[in-house]
Amino acid sequence: MADVSPLEPLPEDWQSALVIAPHPDDIEYGAAAAVARWTQQGKQLAYCLVTSGEAGIDSIPPETAGPLREAEERESARIVGVDDVEFLRYPDGVVEYSLALRRDLARVIRRHRPDIVITGNPRETYGGTMLNQADHIAVGRAVIDAARDAGNRWVFRELVDEGFEPWNGVRAVWAAGSPEAQHAVEITDTFELGVASLRAHAAYLEALGPDHPDPAEFLEGLAREAGTRLGCRFATSFEVYPLHLY
Repeated sequence: MADVSPLEPLPEDWQSALVIAPHPDDIEYGAAAAVARWTQQGKQLAYCLVTSGEAGIDSIPPETAGPLREAEERESARIVGVDDVEFLRYPDGVVEYSLALRRDLARVIRRHRPDIVITGNPRETYGGTMLNQADHIAVGRAVIDAARDAGNRWVFRELVDEGFEPWNGVRAVWAAGSPEAQHAVEITDTFELGVASLRAHAAYLEALGPDHPDPAEFLEGLAREAGTRLGCRFATSFEVYPLHLY
């Protein structure tokens, strides 16, 4: 049975956010319409993709799929108003939670110095028996820890030697798609931009085949459910991990 408990609105008294996801298309399946809302408000958002999604298309070899999927992600980001997109190029499908990943993400956070860090669901499922993917879990967990690492001078001391001073300004990590979400933001006015952003992953969507749900129908189902709980037409839900009190 779907959760029908009310969702609390997310605060929007912030100016910058860094979105960290494992693969191209992950942001578009969860938070792109919310990103469009925030860029339209004049907020600064940047994307960091841990992999290039090169293992995500069975019919295209990784050495070809990686650059193709990076290009699709850059176009997806452009549609919702983001022009700062970087790829860490970890190997797709075998990302592990590790000190190396935490260090790399802490470096990115210190460089961007965001108010909010946004990622995907770090939990084992999307609710019930709908299993989460291994890269999603590893990256989500590492993002939460790296957001704290970024503010600690004595963790990953080499980052200071590289010129990346600690950043204690991350107020919270927001995880899209979590079954434990208690907050949401309305996306009624930017829903179509979110759909267009997902459709920009044309090669990936084609490879999924005709039996895969249409992007608009899939996203509408999620957005309508969250919207009902927020008291609007469409919304995107997030689990909030506070690092500082609002």
